Amino acid sequence: MKRWLFALTVLTVAIVLAACNGNANDSEQHNDNGDQTSQQEDGTQASVTVDLKNGDEQSVGTAELEQVSNGVNITLEGTDIPKGTHGFHIHENGTCESPDFESAGGHFNPDDTDHGFDTSDGPHAGDLPNITVSEDGTVTMSYLAKDVTLETGSNNSLLDDGGTALMIHEGKDDGESQPSGDAGNRFACGTISE
Repeated sequence: MKRWLFALTVLTVAIVLAACNGNANDSEQHNDNGDQTSQQEDGTQASVTVDLKNGDEQSVGTAELEQVSNGVNITLEGTDIPKGTHGFHIHENGTCESPDFESAGGHFNPDDTDHGFDTSDGPHAGDLPNITVSEDGTVTMSYLAKDVTLETGSNNSLLDDGGTALMIHEGKDDGESQPSGDAGNRFACGTISE
């Protein structure tokens, strides 16, 4: 009798642990674009992984966006990007139709400010620093975007209304030209969405 009771207890504990483990993975999902997302217990998006593709739809990098207490930390790892300095921004629409990515719209600017870190009435919430790509076509950078959030329903959320997009431009953002820094054509795009 004691063996039977012990076996039943072990089996019950195993079932409970298996059920708890299954729920642990429920917070990690993939969106329609194949990008990986995860949520915190309060429903706030904890992180989003963005796949950046060029106009030929070839992957040229990934960006990890992570919600932190004072904004969103953006970590970019890029490859096969032309050497030089490139504008890097968050755009207002969560679509990246190649080859020109015009579907992404303009810069993410919910507060209706001027473009650029060098302007008195700026920057846009979606303005990010230029990236500098090395001779071998790679770039690694990390930046804290303090004017955005991954929390849906909040001001400046990157995930509301169909999401937003990360964009790498062909040229350098001059930091002041309106409305978008004269950074040239769009080189690569990736959607930021749930």
